[in-house]
Amino acid sequence: MKSQNFRKSAQLVGAIFGGLLITAPAIPQAVAQESTPKVNPCPRIFYEEPHNSQVVVPQGCPPNALTQRLAAQGLLPASANPSPEQTRLGVGGDAPEAGTKVPGEQSQQPSPGAVSTDQQRLLPPRQTPSATIALTNGTVNVKLVNDTAANVTFQVIGDTAPRSLQGKSNVTLQGLKAPVTVTFERVDGGQLIVTPQASSEPGSLEVRFNEATNAAQGRSAMRIERNGSVFLN
Repeated sequence: MKSQNFRKSAQLVGAIFGGLLITAPAIPQAVAQESTPKVNPCPRIFYEEPHNSQVVVPQGCPPNALTQRLAAQGLLPASANPSPEQTRLGVGGDAPEAGTKVPGEQSQQPSPGAVSTDQQRLLPPRQTPSATIALTNGTVNVKLVNDTAANVTFQVIGDTAPRSLQGKSNVTLQGLKAPVTVTFERVDGGQLIVTPQASSEPGSLEVRFNEATNAAQGRSAMRIERNGSVFLN
């Protein structure tokens, strides 16, 4: 009887230690898997200079300054909203602390007084159109009037090569398809005051060039959007 009880006890102890030996290797592996850091596709460096103004962020990340500027110019598609995983990780790769706002988390732009200075810097600039015209079948005729004594070089981006407009003369660019960008500069290096205004003719815009007294007044490009809004830069 004692011999049988001893053998049963030995078998029971062996089974317990055998189970521990089998499950032990799985414990470090599970811990290693849980401790493996997740890579954030929207690292903080995208939102720090010089990358903030030189690098386009991947699709789905909150847009930085360069991404917003190119999207506003129609050179990039609108940035998609971040995925739940990107929002959870936040910018930089770490889970945000309780109460921390994640860039791109808000669906609508807050009023300027409700955001910090850094958040305002990331918001796309709001510019009031210098003029508004009614397009004709999506096209516009632009009359350039050079009221200065200097020659002005102008170019329709993606449409024409640089051309020269002599002082005290004018030229009409017909059938420009919006959106369209026109650049201009004085040959003598001076600055231009640019004044666009809707013409009496439907689908026409008149742009007058005058001499600027300082660099702050100078303009070198004009953008006409599909809705007829005219912006100067």
